[in-house]
Amino acid sequence: MIRHFYLVGFLVLLAVVGCREEPVTGPEVPDGGTITGPDAPTPYALEVPDYLPAPITDPENPLSEEGVELGRHLFYDASIFSTDGNMSCASCHKQELAFTDGLGRALGVRGEPGPRSAMSLVNLAFNPNGFNWDGRSPKLWEQAIHPVEDMLELDNDWEEVIRKLREHADYPARFRAAFGIDHTDEITRELTVKALAQFERTIISADSKFDRVFYQNTEFFTEQEQLGADSLFFVENVPPATLHPGCGHCHNAPTFGDNKFHNNGIEDASSLDDIIDKGYGDVTGSRFDNGKFRTPTLRNIALTAPYMHDGRFKTLEEVIDHYASGGHNLENEDPNITGFTLTEREKAALLAFLHTLTDESLLTDPRYAAPE
Repeated sequence: MIRHFYLVGFLVLLAVVGCREEPVTGPEVPDGGTITGPDAPTPYALEVPDYLPAPITDPENPLSEEGVELGRHLFYDASIFSTDGNMSCASCHKQELAFTDGLGRALGVRGEPGPRSAMSLVNLAFNPNGFNWDGRSPKLWEQAIHPVEDMLELDNDWEEVIRKLREHADYPARFRAAFGIDHTDEITRELTVKALAQFERTIISADSKFDRVFYQNTEFFTEQEQLGADSLFFVENVPPATLHPGCGHCHNAPTFGDNKFHNNGIEDASSLDDIIDKGYGDVTGSRFDNGKFRTPTLRNIALTAPYMHDGRFKTLEEVIDHYASGGHNLENEDPNITGFTLTEREKAALLAFLHTLTDESLLTDPRYAAPE
């Protein structure tokens, strides 16, 4: 009887609608697009070896298994974020290149280069000092907002991105699972970038030859690698301009980057006011910060050429030659930019050591790869 009642009612409704002259758009989805399915995120246990520092936690965006997986899907989805539907976060942050792109300056959807290179995304969980080359984004999830709308990057509009996500066949349920939302209109820009940040925080690089020698005691350096480490990289309290000052002052273990901002002497400008890309100075408004940029990690450095914020050096040899030259003597240059002399044997040893920082497992780890 109940089924018969609904059938009769439905036929009557069709007859009434058929007599109308105006077009019918169909019933609206109730409650602004109700989402069904699991809504209780599972806490994510971030795996970090004990020789790395404790990850920086974000109470506004705790990790969950569902949030990380949503972020991974978004990271690799070329149909959502860019204007042309052909570019994703992974286009500029390739796993096989330690999440860089191999270009001096990143190319956006227009095929035009931006002002800076794409930084590696490894070990962002340990950064307490703001993100990007200039530190303009205090939180990792805030960093992901800008590239979508930048005309030299994804060149899209966030309203269009959110429309696609709300109408997608799969993403609403994933957002509900990750953040416990009930309706599609609760899918927002903030939740989207928070999911991306959750995935990015899980990208941990900690299994290089250096780690296996220094922390895990399962391998040994070659004589050449040992020379590079002991006599050239980890050098402390050395009088300036007499010996190599030591890369480890700014790139010390275990992170091999201090997450601070330095003028490393690459700008040949007559004064701080003449530096074109002022970097950290544009963020702080302080003239003394002009030309300062974040110290990048040297983990996987052999994979992330070209080098510096603008990709001006194509090889590690060029980077070493720059530091050996002693910079350009601007008033805010880091005091360790002093100049030094290296023999060819010493340069080869330093390069050999830098190659021990490559984490081969990172490049194929399925946790960081595109979803199948």
